[in-house]
Amino acid sequence: MPWSRIISGIIAIALALVTTLLGGWYFTIAIAVMVFLGQEEYFNLVRVRGIFPAAKTTMFVSQVLLVICMVDGSLADAVMPIAGTMICFYLLFQPKMATISDISASIMGLFYVGYLSSYWVRLRNLGSLANSNLPLAGYWPTDWANIWQQTGLTLTVLTFLCIWASDIGAYVVGKFFGKTRLSDISPKKTVEGAVFGVTASIAVALAGTYYLHLPKVLLTGLALGSLIGISSILGDLTESMLKRDAGVKDSGQLIPGHGGILDRTDSYIFTAPLVYYFVTLLLPLIANI
Repeated sequence: MPWSRIISGIIAIALALVTTLLGGWYFTIAIAVMVFLGQEEYFNLVRVRGIFPAAKTTMFVSQVLLVICMVDGSLADAVMPIAGTMICFYLLFQPKMATISDISASIMGLFYVGYLSSYWVRLRNLGSLANSNLPLAGYWPTDWANIWQQTGLTLTVLTFLCIWASDIGAYVVGKFFGKTRLSDISPKKTVEGAVFGVTASIAVALAGTYYLHLPKVLLTGLALGSLIGISSILGDLTESMLKRDAGVKDSGQLIPGHGGILDRTDSYIFTAPLVYYFVTLLLPLIANI
């Protein structure tokens, strides 16, 4: 593996962990930067196909959406239809008549990169704002022994660990033992790698739920690990489909040895909303079983 890939990967993980620990606006700004860069890459892929989306408008309303998620996550869902309406209004009054593809690509850019990513802010903020002890609603542990009592922090870190376990497990097993192609969308993905990736995610989730004393450890760990493992693989395949349609190998060249932002965050896009609703809706039901 090239040193540039290793070094940039270590730096990315370090930045992710530090901003996740700080939470508040620090974490939100980090997500906002990734959404901005990710949408730039997405719209570049779209333009290759001769589509002309409302890129600037979509990128602007996506940033507004993240700010609202930080202020009051319950209002974020109300912003989504308003943002979609603004995008359509913008395209209606362009000198060149917009096409179905222009509108669809714009709404997809809002939903896929902006809206789904906003759930990372909601997940990190669960029960966390009341414990902030830094400016900009940030948090720094005063007692490291009790750090895992921060709900949003622990769940976000656990989700990261499950995704990393899934990605690494799928890559290693797929590279050395994979024989059965998973999908024509990404020829290098194998069934063996995917199965082991999901298994690795379940193992980490089980350890995490046990350590965090979540209810019904076996059921919760199995469900959460499967959810994260499968969604991370589907996120990877979805981004591969976009690149294949655009006829490019990488979504960008921003990260040395890794490609673009979307190449590195595709496993995270579908995961956050699923984990958020698992924790807020399903976990209370599991606790009462």
